[in-house]
Amino acid sequence: MFTIKDDIEKRKDVLLTIKTEIIQRLNIQRDESQIDDDTALFGNGLKLDSVDATEIVVLLDKVFDIKVTESDDPSYMRSINSLATFIIQKKNS
Repeated sequence: MFTIKDDIEKRKDVLLTIKTEIIQRLNIQRDESQIDDDTALFGNGLKLDSVDATEIVVLLDKVFDIKVTESDDPSYMRSINSLATFIIQKKNS
């Protein structure tokens, strides 16, 4: 049986993986600790663009084995946290 503590640890692992992968794949000049969980992916946050969004979709497939579909609400790319929520929900469904 999963506990809240297990859920928190799983979320922390997903958040760290997202940050690490984004830094490596998109050449972000920051350390994981410098990226807040609520950092926006686009706009004033990490300042990603549409090419980077495509790379995030590839990241979801390669790292988390998640296939993004047209029916998925694109708001999952709003922030690091929303991306983590999207991944956890997809893994649990």
